[in-house]
Amino acid sequence: MPIPHLHLQLFEQLRQWIVPSDQRHLKVFAEIMAAMLQSQSACLSHWIPLLGHRDCTARSHMERLSYFVHNSRIMAQTFYVPLLKHFLQAFAGLPLELTLDTSVLWDQFCLVEICVIWGGRSITLAQVVLEHGSATVAFEDYYPVLEAALALVPEGSSVSLLADRGFLHSELIRWLRRQGWSWAIRGKVDTQITFASGVTKSAQDLCPPPEAAYLFRDITVFEDITCQLATANMPSAKENWIVLSDQAPSIQLFAFYGRRFGGIEPHLKDYKSAAFKILDTHLRDAQALTCLVMLLDCATLLAIVLGMMVVRIGQRARLDWHPTRGLSFLQLG
Repeated sequence: MPIPHLHLQLFEQLRQWIVPSDQRHLKVFAEIMAAMLQSQSACLSHWIPLLGHRDCTARSHMERLSYFVHNSRIMAQTFYVPLLKHFLQAFAGLPLELTLDTSVLWDQFCLVEICVIWGGRSITLAQVVLEHGSATVAFEDYYPVLEAALALVPEGSSVSLLADRGFLHSELIRWLRRQGWSWAIRGKVDTQITFASGVTKSAQDLCPPPEAAYLFRDITVFEDITCQLATANMPSAKENWIVLSDQAPSIQLFAFYGRRFGGIEPHLKDYKSAAFKILDTHLRDAQALTCLVMLLDCATLLAIVLGMMVVRIGQRARLDWHPTRGLSFLQLG
């Protein structure tokens, strides 16, 4: 079987930005991108029918793919970061909203990601998969992800980071302050809040009655971190909202924090069911899964760019059957 045409096109385009020490890695990478986009799957075996067979058996292909994702030289810094930097050039000088979130895979691994909220989805800046069966991770475990994301922020862009309560760590807040980033983090019910008067209460005791919100200025958490607090009791929500932030407390703070959901949840759904079905993969190694997610991020970025091109040239209706916009840029691509 000849090498699929898409693979050749991708190889010629990608070599402009991706320069691995071994050019064979780029050829395999381009082939995987083509197979991943066409199969819409994160499962290695689903890529095999779309590869250039080179008279290889399916087993030989599987061994080659497995070697690639387990190879420590296949890193985001070489393959994903050059593509992402090119994409992020359009964001230079613009304010960025980032999400820091986790997703547990098979109750055995935890994916930690920092993403840019954009276009109703999120685009990964940095990620790692840990062998850790909980969505709560220690600061030292995700610190490298923070540093990797920091290195990718476009010049002149202000940054706001939104995170769930599992990331309510004093080390994180201090790190955010050192970078000059704004932030909003959901609090836990047992978070201890100290007022200027010296009185300390748990966040649960500061929650309002139904359909009400309380706003607190200049409170202290973790003994010496001064910040702002907003709590709300929404009947439609399962739990009270407790949001800590460096921004002035207001009703708008809930909307600001709520933008996290519109970005990260569709993004994680794309991984798991809407696009690539990562849960179908049989990989059970943290390094290999980190590599696989990096490949998914590359494919996602390529698909988004292709989807944007489809819309830009006025060809959405050829692919999207909905009367108004139904398919995302990722799905169009």
